[in-house]
Amino acid sequence: MKKILLETSFSKIYMIIMVIITLLILGGYFSYAMFTVSKEKSNAISIVTGNLTYELLVDGEESNKLVVESNSSKEFIVTLSNPNNRIARFNFYYVGNLISGVDTGYIEEEGYNITPVETGVNLEKDGTSGSSNTYIIRVSNITDEEVTINLGVEVGLDYNDLSLPSDGHLFRKIINRGTVSEVIKDDIMNRLNYEDSEQTFVTGEEPYNYLWYSGKLWRVVSINPSDNTTKLVTQWNMSAIPYNKANNTSFEGSYMEDWLNDTTVDGFLGNLREPDKFIKTDSKWDATMMTDTTKPPKTTIVTDAVGILNSYEYSMTNKENYSHSYLNNNNNWWLLTPYNDSDYRYVVFSGILSNWSSAASSGIRPSINLKSEIKIVDGRGTVEDPYRLDGDNDTNMSGTLLNTRYSGEYIKFGTGENNLYRIVSHETGDLTKITSAEPLKENGTFKTITFDTNNNINYSSSTTIYKFLNEEFLKNCVGESFTNLIEDDTIWYLGMVESGMDYRNAKYINADILNTVETIKSKIGLLRLGELMSSQTDKYSSDPTITKTTTYFLITKYRYNSNSPVSIWYSNEFGNSSYGNTNVYNGIKPALNLKQNVIITGGDGTKNNPFTLDLAL
Repeated sequence: MKKILLETSFSKIYMIIMVIITLLILGGYFSYAMFTVSKEKSNAISIVTGNLTYELLVDGEESNKLVVESNSSKEFIVTLSNPNNRIARFNFYYVGNLISGVDTGYIEEEGYNITPVETGVNLEKDGTSGSSNTYIIRVSNITDEEVTINLGVEVGLDYNDLSLPSDGHLFRKIINRGTVSEVIKDDIMNRLNYEDSEQTFVTGEEPYNYLWYSGKLWRVVSINPSDNTTKLVTQWNMSAIPYNKANNTSFEGSYMEDWLNDTTVDGFLGNLREPDKFIKTDSKWDATMMTDTTKPPKTTIVTDAVGILNSYEYSMTNKENYSHSYLNNNNNWWLLTPYNDSDYRYVVFSGILSNWSSAASSGIRPSINLKSEIKIVDGRGTVEDPYRLDGDNDTNMSGTLLNTRYSGEYIKFGTGENNLYRIVSHETGDLTKITSAEPLKENGTFKTITFDTNNNINYSSSTTIYKFLNEEFLKNCVGESFTNLIEDDTIWYLGMVESGMDYRNAKYINADILNTVETIKSKIGLLRLGELMSSQTDKYSSDPTITKTTTYFLITKYRYNSNSPVSIWYSNEFGNSSYGNTNVYNGIKPALNLKQNVIITGGDGTKNNPFTLDLAL
């Protein structure tokens, strides 16, 4: 009898347990239905169903809207938080279809989260680690109207998958880390033009195509679909020289080709970082003579590591209005294209195309092709945050010798308003030649002075500008602590470059690199014709209320021919090298050589974070 009673009791207990388990399962199912919430077009930020809520912040403010002006791109910091006292599952999406010309996605970056998949992601309870996720969301808008993207959120119990509403869309990953061609093609702001099967062009007024390499700011111009190499051009003029002899318009064998591919400190290629690693050194440059901007027929092809853009390539960046091309830097600069037997094409500071004598001296914007495997590892592609390349993105350089760094990198040097400099080259042994990033200023206005009041054309201790630089400038603009970093009495070359003659005559007799010209030794000097950083590296403005640059003296002498009077070369405000008398007033761009034991104590060499310096102990 006792045995029967025990069996009956056990059966009842078993049934009770099964009923409880069934109720729990049903309760969990209905709880999922009760506690799943969503917010789409409503302006409300916290919506409660049952006892689950969420918080959404856009750039630190409660909002569910991303607003972007026309023809611009913007990045938002979006934070999704779990304010509940238990773990919950969340989804995050945008509502509705994107109109043509608008794109959005998340950027994967250290310290930020990847947006959830459709089934959602669990966030820990309020007040604990992992209770919020933060995303970088970029919205690009190349339309002519302001756009607003509405955000949606779903929240549910942590053990149930979520699903998107019918008008919800997950954010895609925006490629900002990968090969250069991948990153450029992925950004809608670059408005790629696919008309040419051999070159995919970046177009528009302000695409996200700024790139920093080897101490210089570049723009990505095009991608070669056949091998995914990318063509770059410097943002600013690097120098200004006569293109070639008068009435000679062959790029091959020209002074221009020589300067671009000169592997010594006197030219461009010799001052680039590891060109064999980064650059397609057998690039093809179409130098076919053209009078219009149609695609050249490849009649004249030159193979070089470095070239310049031709007129067709320039025109393809903005066919509707050249002056609105992102390549218009408000300076004059040479193009590769011969116009006739005596003139080359060049870009005028207004952005239009014109032609000029081959013997003239306009600005140079070198162009290279990056190898297809070169990767972007940092940056946004904007002027404030240009793309950085793998292998050229050095960090923690404290203690590094300055003489191991690259032409164009920025340095904090001197006092007051004239304390930003750039590396020119390592021309003299282990010394580092630097020059002020812009002509000297005095109380916000460019300072002017004569080269010499008595019209002396040789830089010497008797000239006005020599006395100023080696006395007043050292005292008032450099200061004692920085003066100690300067090497005493280094060599300055006093060559002469006649009209349409070789830039090397500024340093060598008859361009023979074994025989240098007359020299002088001094602490402070000036740049010569053809040196890097001897053109205009900031925008010229025709607005009289905005003074961005000024004409400044070079150290190189000029004359038209052997029967002409001697004068001095200038770098003028339009980016050309021009010439004139030494008793006129022009700006001053000092140059000097820093000692071999100068070390870097901070910074990364960019304009926004220049190197700081000291002497090694």
